[in-house]
Amino acid sequence: MLGAPLDVAVIGLGTAGGAAALFLAGAGHRVTLFERVPEPGAVGAGIMLQPTGQAVLARLGLLSNVLARGARVDRLRAETTRGRALFDLAYADLGHGIFGVGLHRGVLFETLTAAVRAAPVRLVLGVTIESIGPCRSGRRALTDGEGQAHGPYDLVVLADGARSQLAAADGPPRRVAHYPWGALWFVGRDPEPAQAGVLSQVVRGTRRMIGLLPTGLGPGDAGVPLVSLFYSLPVDRFATFHQGFDAWKAEVRSLAPRTAPVLDQIEHPEQVLFASYHDVVMRRWHGEGVVYVGDAAHATSPQLGQGANLALMDAMVLGDCLATAPSLGAALSAYTRRRQRHIGYYQFMSRWLTPLFQSHQGVFGWARDWFMPLGVRLPPLRRLMVRTMTGTMTGLLRAPLSLGAGAAGTAS
Repeated sequence: MLGAPLDVAVIGLGTAGGAAALFLAGAGHRVTLFERVPEPGAVGAGIMLQPTGQAVLARLGLLSNVLARGARVDRLRAETTRGRALFDLAYADLGHGIFGVGLHRGVLFETLTAAVRAAPVRLVLGVTIESIGPCRSGRRALTDGEGQAHGPYDLVVLADGARSQLAAADGPPRRVAHYPWGALWFVGRDPEPAQAGVLSQVVRGTRRMIGLLPTGLGPGDAGVPLVSLFYSLPVDRFATFHQGFDAWKAEVRSLAPRTAPVLDQIEHPEQVLFASYHDVVMRRWHGEGVVYVGDAAHATSPQLGQGANLALMDAMVLGDCLATAPSLGAALSAYTRRRQRHIGYYQFMSRWLTPLFQSHQGVFGWARDWFMPLGVRLPPLRRLMVRTMTGTMTGLLRAPLSLGAGAAGTAS
């Protein structure tokens, strides 16, 4: 174990940064968390909290609050616009008490932020860290946008997202690619309680994907059940979306009639948000005195709904490695080693599956529509698909992560 508490800088108050700060402060390290936004607030649309993410929040003592505001999701269902079922996957196939949670991203942010404010964490808002200095005597200094120096720190945790421009010059190489497809999002009142418990998707070829995700009660004092509507869209088409707003609503209504009550709540195109995505590739997620977590380390397409869950797992595993390794260097090496198989599996599957649902290659959609319904009937393949959905897979021939609360990150 490490001989003394570390001075740690966490950069970014998102899912990964907030959770990492809590785990490290809870272990007795002196944590400073930098966030560039002066008054960060709850923003975003619906996300899926999988059993892996639930286990991490349980370790932090935050799960009950999230479950109280989230919407339980028991199934993932997809069909074509012609009514052909592609798959209908149930969490219960893996055992009683296993489920997903549809959640407004703002609820997770509020929960983590409130815990950070209550923890022994020094929170520095409205400060943008611009550079990480070279490692001197085993420590690193930071410089902000005003030229002010911060530190030095024994460890810098980079958790500022896929668009991060911050990197140590002597750190591991990081490659970022932009996905050509993104998604339009709208969060509205949930008019159909009958749809509760199901994340439903409707597809036509590989160019149209429409989904409805039960999203719970939302952040703040909102007490009305919400639902997130998403619609797949090429990034280069968003510039003209406002001009074709009425036509877009008519198309979505025609392709997925069950979305009509949600569409009726959208009166102006400004109510619809657009999210673009990145693919971040790193061979290792640490350097000397520097470690990457969350989207800054391994952002992928959201096709598998694992982003927030992988980020939470990163934070927990980093905390565990620091608690058990004999030195900082050994802890960071252990972190990369322990995360490689889990992250590698979901990055691989995301890259493989995304073109089947978001691309200009029509033949992929044809193959998906014919072979996926056949494959899901095979019990081993169906079980593989459900385990992938839960976020527990570490490889096709490897033991999955445990689903037990507090045991996530261990093989079973």
